[in-house]
Amino acid sequence: MTVLLYQTDSYLKSFQAEVTAVNTDQHGVTLNQTAFYPGGGGQPNDTGTLTFNQQTYPVTKIRRVDGETLHILAPEAPLPQIGTQVSGEIDWDRRYQLMRTHTAMHILCGVIFRDYGAQVTGGNMDPLKGRMDFEFETMHQELVAEIETAINQEVDNDRPLAVCILPREEAFQIPDLIRTKINLLPEGIKEVRVVEIKDLDMQADGGTHVARTAEVGRIRVADYKSKGKINKRIYIELEE
Repeated sequence: MTVLLYQTDSYLKSFQAEVTAVNTDQHGVTLNQTAFYPGGGGQPNDTGTLTFNQQTYPVTKIRRVDGETLHILAPEAPLPQIGTQVSGEIDWDRRYQLMRTHTAMHILCGVIFRDYGAQVTGGNMDPLKGRMDFEFETMHQELVAEIETAINQEVDNDRPLAVCILPREEAFQIPDLIRTKINLLPEGIKEVRVVEIKDLDMQADGGTHVARTAEVGRIRVADYKSKGKINKRIYIELEE
């Protein structure tokens, strides 16, 4: 199994690894360890480069295939042999924007759950913008402005984030660990990665985050829409 370095260090920009498998059909390789995030939970996958045999090639996509992390190389790149030593480099500007955005989504989720008790019904993000759906019967401009003020107060509070990996049984003793309406955590997962914003939010989560809420920067609620009788969508944007 690939060691997922990003799970314990989201700030890791480069790493050394060894090719453990080659997938000719998808033009990709599996490594013994990686800092590339394969995507999931609404967060897109990382991109970057792999350097091997004294040449550097773009990594265009990261996928989870049969439980492994597959690094898809650009079509013009040769595929290295099993055992080849490689250097990986994350597209850091994009990754850091996604880290800020993902943490902003958790701030939004934490504030709405704390203040209104609403669960999440869906979400998605791109660098510096995202949307999240909640179980609200009604939503109006005054409520949206109230939410925007509250989430930016949590940015100003500069709360630290912590990550831990717990046995499934222990993790599910934490109240409200799953904030989504539907529990998306597969039964076969024996260990659960938990991300905590101190005194605000604690969730099972596999993505990358900043170390403190102040790093997120100003959050703007860009729009809101009704997506059903008890399903309201909030769009957020972050400053560059």
